[in-house]
Amino acid sequence: MRAVVFAVIVALVTFGQPTFARDIISSDIYPSSYPTVRATAYMGDLIRERSGGRLILSNLGAGDRESENYTLGQLRNGTLDMARLNINTLNSAVPATIVPTLPYIFRSVAHEREVLDGPVGEEILASLEATGVVGLCFYDGGAKSIYGNRPIRSPADLRGLRYRVQPSAHWAPMLRALGAQPVPMPQARVEAAMRAGVIDLADGSWSSFVALQHHSVAKNFSLTEHSRPPSVLLFSKRIWDTLSPEDRAILKTAARDSVALYRQLSDEHEAAARREAEAAGVMTVSDIDYDGFAAALVPYYATAVSDPRLKAMIERIKGEAGR
Repeated sequence: MRAVVFAVIVALVTFGQPTFARDIISSDIYPSSYPTVRATAYMGDLIRERSGGRLILSNLGAGDRESENYTLGQLRNGTLDMARLNINTLNSAVPATIVPTLPYIFRSVAHEREVLDGPVGEEILASLEATGVVGLCFYDGGAKSIYGNRPIRSPADLRGLRYRVQPSAHWAPMLRALGAQPVPMPQARVEAAMRAGVIDLADGSWSSFVALQHHSVAKNFSLTEHSRPPSVLLFSKRIWDTLSPEDRAILKTAARDSVALYRQLSDEHEAAARREAEAAGVMTVSDIDYDGFAAALVPYYATAVSDPRLKAMIERIKGEAGR
C-alpha cells in the first residue's frame, strides 16, 4: 500500500507540474498601477500559460529610479533578466534609438504606433542586440510636454531657464541653442530640485508627471507635445542565449501580444492623469506656438543624426501614412 501511495505522489510531482520553472525577474521605475507594469504583468500571465508553467515572470516593483543606466548595466551583465526602459537611455550606445525621440518626428499617436509596429520599429529593435540586450517590443509613452512653475508658449519663453534633461539625452545642445540651460538629472530628483529652485522646467507625459508626483510642485503643464519617445521592453542577451528557441519564441510573442493591452491602459491612464493634475490645481497651457517650436527644433535633426542610414530612416518615418 505504501508503495502505491509513493507512486501516486511521484506521478503528481512529475505530471501535475513542470519539473523545472524558470523565474524571470523584470524591473520598471514605475509603481504596479502604471500601464507599463500592468502590461508586463499580463505578459507574465501569457508566458506562464503558454509555457505550461515553465516560465514565471516576477516584477521587482519600482526599480532603480536614480539611474536607468544602472538597470541597463544589470541587463548587460545578466544580473537582471528583463526591464522596461525609456529609449533615451540607449541613445549613446545605439544611435538608431535617437530617431524616435527627435522633436516632432511623429505627427500623432497613430503615426507613432504605425511606425513602431512596422519595419522601422523592427530595425530599431534588432539594432539593440549589439549592445547586449534583446528588444522585445515598444510601449509608446505618450507625448512629452514642458512643465514647471511658469507657462511656456513659445521657444522664446525658454531663454535663461534651467531645464532638466536625462543624463544620456542628446537634447542638451538643442536647448542651449534655444537659450535654455540644460541640467542633466535622474528623473527621481526632479521634484526636490524643482522645489529647491535648482531647475525651472522638466518634461514628460501626463502619466509620468502624475506618477512621479511632479504635479505637486509644477503648476503649469504646457502642451508643447514636442516629443513622443517610446519606452522599450528589453531582455538580457546573456540570459536570452541560454534559453531554448521555444522559450524565446514564447517570450517574444507574449511581449508583442501585451502591446495592445498596454495601449488601451496608456490612453486611459493619460486621460485620468490629466484630470488628476488639473484637479490638484495644475494649469494646462494650450495656446502653444507649435509652428515656432517646429521651426526651432526640426532643423536640429541634422545635428543629432549624421549617419546617412539614419537620415534615410527619418525620411521613411515622414513618409508613413499615419495621421
